[in-house]
Amino acid sequence: MKGGKYNMSEKVHTREFCISDYDAALLLWQRVEGLEIAEGDDRQGVAQFLARNPALSRVAIDGSAIVGVALCGNDGRRGHIYHLAVDPAYQGSGLGKRLLDECLDGLRRTGVKRAIIMVADDNQRGTKFWEHVGWEKIPGAIPMGIDL
Repeated sequence: MKGGKYNMSEKVHTREFCISDYDAALLLWQRVEGLEIAEGDDRQGVAQFLARNPALSRVAIDGSAIVGVALCGNDGRRGHIYHLAVDPAYQGSGLGKRLLDECLDGLRRTGVKRAIIMVADDNQRGTKFWEHVGWEKIPGAIPMGIDL
């Protein structure tokens, strides 16, 4: 429950994200405010991402339901975390931080020294979470992209 009232103890467990988790993850991403589904987020794009970044992405499961997801990878130099999402009923329970910590541990094992995220400028809740867990804005950085 919101505000940390939900007891995650033994009920929620985490494991590596597998492509068979995609449909449930997509449904979760669609329910989480501020998370944008974009090009490359289709099943094939996520499958390619997982294949290039084995054992880094995570899911949290309560019973048979996926209640948290984080895509995690690296380019050999920097780590990247995408679509960290926690079911609204579990937000505030520490589950997002737990998934994040597992992703960062995986990146450390690959030798990566810095991780980067992108948060939409209108996603106040997401920005608050990332700042709360110690991330900082990169002064002078302007996100840029191009469709291929």
